[in-house]
Amino acid sequence: MSSDTSPTLLKDCFAGRRVWLSGHTGFKGSWLAHWLLDLGAEVHGFSLPPPTTPAMFDQIGLAQRLRHEVADLRDAAAVKKSIRDAQPDFVFHLAAQAIVRTSFDQPLETYMTNVVGTLHLMEALRELEKPCAAVLVTTDKCYENREWLHGYREEDMLGGYDPYSSSKAAIEIAVASWRRSFFSEHPVRVATARAGNVIGGGDWAKGRIMPNCIRALQQAKPIRVRNKVATRPWQFVLEPLSGYLWLAAVLSRPSLRPYHKSAFTGAFNFGPGLESNRTVAELVATALRHWPGAWEDQGDPNAVHEAKLLNVSTDKAYHLLGWKPVWGFPKAVEATVGWYRRADEVGERAGTVAQLAEYTSRQIATYQSDAAVAGLPWAAARN
Repeated sequence: MSSDTSPTLLKDCFAGRRVWLSGHTGFKGSWLAHWLLDLGAEVHGFSLPPPTTPAMFDQIGLAQRLRHEVADLRDAAAVKKSIRDAQPDFVFHLAAQAIVRTSFDQPLETYMTNVVGTLHLMEALRELEKPCAAVLVTTDKCYENREWLHGYREEDMLGGYDPYSSSKAAIEIAVASWRRSFFSEHPVRVATARAGNVIGGGDWAKGRIMPNCIRALQQAKPIRVRNKVATRPWQFVLEPLSGYLWLAAVLSRPSLRPYHKSAFTGAFNFGPGLESNRTVAELVATALRHWPGAWEDQGDPNAVHEAKLLNVSTDKAYHLLGWKPVWGFPKAVEATVGWYRRADEVGERAGTVAQLAEYTSRQIATYQSDAAVAGLPWAAARN
């Protein structure tokens, strides 16, 4: 299935290693699971069933290519047994109630899944008696947003207007407490990763701008835009995922760390370059260059609160990990729409799953090749 056979340092870190991945049925989780499989990892997925129809998880046939465990983070015993059975070398925690608007309707469920579920994982990791690198994903929305023009740094105040954002801030605080209290001398090394406003093929969530665009275009209807002036640091899905993978690799291998391991067991922002801070209107207009259609302003003065401006600083990831974004805004939108157009072209014909999985691998290989040209260490050839 993989079109990525190059002997990169990242592949060397993950080939043949056991990876426990929560949220593998979601959008970002499906991309990460597919990339890990391309790298040669043994993936144990832990998640609720796919949250949407269609779902990328099904479209690229992941259930047949990894250990697919359907379970709930809120079940502490299930989380503990899953970690004990998997005995992972790496953990990536992506499972969450991830929709801001849903958190207004289901605030307690959002906190139970995001905060308590994450602590169930931390407690399970406490019982793991082998070296393991764990990257727990929160969001760039965990900061107390003051609509600053400059990017938030990892040391800035945490907060959150809505239940979703505040639950992610609570995770950061709780994980930091557990790390200091229980993991300072533990073989498991834990870091958190903050990223958001991710676009890419295979996202079908309701309420997100890009899936809304694609559904409208598929039906030849105008795209309805509810907040055209909101500015976000849009990034292609592989950008933060490369950060998660490389952070985990550096946590796992002392030879990759230029500083003491304690410098890497903290929080890291992963975001795009400043030129990718664009309005929703610009995002939609750029998407329409690759899939012609129309859009209309549907702003609602009574809509739930949404921040108008948010971006993060990635200086820490650059200086400690040598990580930086690879694709700018135009390429990110082009690749995103390209994936959806490919899915639309193949439809439900025979071989659709294999074709989409191969197309996904080709996008990963192209991104990795561009990262190697840019000199990023995770894409470097293995020595």
